[in-house]
Amino acid sequence: MSLTKRKRSLDKEQLLENGDPSNTSQSNIKGDEINISVLLFLYTLQGIPLGLAGAIPMLLQNRGITYTQQAEFSFVNWPFSAKLLWAPVVDAMFWPKFGRRKTWLVPVQYMIGIVMIIMSHSVTSWLGSESEPPSMMILTISFLVLNFLAATQDIAVDGWALTMLKRCNVGHASTCNTVGQTAGFFLGYVLFLALESPYFCNKYLRTVPEDTGLVTLSSFLLFWGWVFIVTTTVIAIFKHEANDTINTNESQVKGMSDIVNAYKQLYTIVKLPAVRMLTLVLFTAKLGFSASDAVSGLKLVEAGVPREDLALLAVPLVPVQIIMPVILAKHTTGPEPLSLWLRAYPLRLLVGPLSAALVALTPTLLGDSGPSYFYLFILLSLYIFHQTCLYCMFVAVMAFFAKVSDPAVGGTYMTLLNTVSNLGTNWPNTLALWAIDHLTYKNCSVPELTDNTCATQLEADVCKNQGGTCNIRIDGYYIETVLCLVAGFLWLQWGRKTIKRLQRLPPSAWQIGRNR
Repeated sequence: MSLTKRKRSLDKEQLLENGDPSNTSQSNIKGDEINISVLLFLYTLQGIPLGLAGAIPMLLQNRGITYTQQAEFSFVNWPFSAKLLWAPVVDAMFWPKFGRRKTWLVPVQYMIGIVMIIMSHSVTSWLGSESEPPSMMILTISFLVLNFLAATQDIAVDGWALTMLKRCNVGHASTCNTVGQTAGFFLGYVLFLALESPYFCNKYLRTVPEDTGLVTLSSFLLFWGWVFIVTTTVIAIFKHEANDTINTNESQVKGMSDIVNAYKQLYTIVKLPAVRMLTLVLFTAKLGFSASDAVSGLKLVEAGVPREDLALLAVPLVPVQIIMPVILAKHTTGPEPLSLWLRAYPLRLLVGPLSAALVALTPTLLGDSGPSYFYLFILLSLYIFHQTCLYCMFVAVMAFFAKVSDPAVGGTYMTLLNTVSNLGTNWPNTLALWAIDHLTYKNCSVPELTDNTCATQLEADVCKNQGGTCNIRIDGYYIETVLCLVAGFLWLQWGRKTIKRLQRLPPSAWQIGRNR
């Protein structure tokens, strides 16, 4: 998933709240060093729950849970895609004496810290054991709450960035956003999985092997929970907002008016025929990628690849993720930026069968000694190929959003399109995880129970009680990979024509004023 931020609408008055309006020519961070550091830290904190939410499926994969349960847990990733629904409320409702952004930031970060500390006391039992299955409902609700709070914190921090920095330095806000959230995700995902793994710790960090890693999910949550609480207290006391003194009654009336206007504006944008067609494209385009994006990593863990090795693949890709947008810029600045998107689409579809082939060969290639350097090289090459295709499509679609968004409501327009694009990623991935169990065919190993297909939990229990196991005859992952590949190429036949038609539309087709 990309961690690049979706920007919201902010009016000119907000942009000028902290800085000279005439001072827009060159960036000069002198005097803004502390502000930039604070923003970087806030965005890093934001990435911690996101990283942990990505790590949990890896922890659970070999603990007896089904892919249907993985699909249920995948809903924890939805709040960041749907935050547009409550962003106008966060932007407009606040306590003037405390600060427009601190009104939301401080209590939300306290709540994140408190939830993490509460979770740390019970999360070990929630993850299950050899005799007890994981408590998926509690885990899903807990991380859904965490990510909802993190998404709300993101709304507040995005808005505060534009008033915290001098106007000439506002451009650094997106850099703080990207670097900070990527760093937070790295800490919560890569670093946690590495330090939690006995395999990694014994291989690289210890001289005397032990049965546990250096950290547990419980201790990790407890540590970061207190970090949230302590740092939020410091910010609440020592960090002040510009223009805090606003008439309370006026701000409340204006706040309600802003909320109503924001939702009216969104409705007006959605009514545009061009936006509706683009929404259909964005909402359906990624169905063909869902098997490889959502399931392949879990299948590799199931096949024996250490989850921390998969997580560490993200490390060498960081420079690529930084350089790629710069390299691709020349291909997306013309009149048809989605041409690059269309060229990358069929290549990304090929990631599905390539991943499925690697999953099928993994047990043979691993043997008893774990991943060899040759295997890791193949895995890294496939990962780089996938990320290259992904970034070509991401940069191209972002350039198209910037090109068609009505300047009169640019921020709201961009956020709406990004929301649809992100939801177009989430629902196919959730569907792909859910479908695996329903496409998988099993039978019971007990000779007397040849008619038992283990299709239901009752049949699986009967097989287990008779001393048998449910053996997979046909893995639904491979069926789903073929279905996604076919669906992707069929979609491309329609999508290519539709996208070319959308790119030929005049600017007036995308503008609110011209379509009222």
